[in-house]
Amino acid sequence: MYKKVKLASIISTLILSATAYSAEMTVGFSQIGSESGWRAAETSVAKSEAQKRGIILKIADAQQKQENQIKAIRSFIAQGVDAIFIAPVVQTGWEPVLQEAKEAEIPVFLLDRNITVKDDGLFMTGVAADSVHEGEVAAQWLIKQQDGKPCNVVELQGTVGASVALDRKKGFLDTVSAVPTIKIIRTQSGDFTRSKGKEVMESFIKAENSGKNICAVYAHNDDMAIGAIQAIKEAGLKPGKDIKIISIDGVPDIFKAMIAGEANASVELTPNMAGPAFDALLAYKKDGTLPPKHIKTESKLFEPGSAEAQLELKKDMGY
Repeated sequence: MYKKVKLASIISTLILSATAYSAEMTVGFSQIGSESGWRAAETSVAKSEAQKRGIILKIADAQQKQENQIKAIRSFIAQGVDAIFIAPVVQTGWEPVLQEAKEAEIPVFLLDRNITVKDDGLFMTGVAADSVHEGEVAAQWLIKQQDGKPCNVVELQGTVGASVALDRKKGFLDTVSAVPTIKIIRTQSGDFTRSKGKEVMESFIKAENSGKNICAVYAHNDDMAIGAIQAIKEAGLKPGKDIKIISIDGVPDIFKAMIAGEANASVELTPNMAGPAFDALLAYKKDGTLPPKHIKTESKLFEPGSAEAQLELKKDMGY
């Protein structure tokens, strides 16, 4: 009985301690936008993770424009928030505004994407997957599937200048470069959106013998892949069969496409970037504990056999 009472007391103390450090804490989140299902889920999960910890979260939607993110960050600084979270739309151009945050003694946390700065003291930590590794995993899946057979790949890149697009490209390209039978014959930005992915895929199909020269699509995210699937179907071809579809994010719609036989594989990117960032922030506010400079999230490859289970897992995540 005594042990149970003691355990309950310890748990109560821990909860009260976490609440004390998050009480009245406000975090400003400069979110890229809502360009994809994954991005919508990241925003939804961030709200949920903040609520769990008793943190007030203020979100500014940048509509995929860096100038809007910079305005939001300056607004958060003026409001005197306790921390700023940023999902940076591009890698460069952040030094001046981050210097302002540093001078105001407001810690900055990067979510999902990285930035290039001379002084990495301008941000406290970055929570992200290893995007190079994601590209490698996608390439390894295709190499295994082809088993020595030739394959012409078209690539739908993410937003020009975005770290995640550069890294997903590098991981895939470096891996397939070692396999002479697999070639990337066309590559273009689809800006991480479904509509642009469809538009670019239509141009690829037109340029490559009505799509007959294309063996596979590698898309930097699922939304562009879904746009490509639509374009392939409209061209009278069968996505997932005539043209393989491999993409990244693991959103519900790609699992629906797998169930329909129209997509082959997706490398999952967890939408919970904010949770680890909130935990790092609370630890820092409590006793000055500095987090590692990079907090890495897990990436897993899923195929059609896992699609039903993944759909069930993700149904309440805000996609």
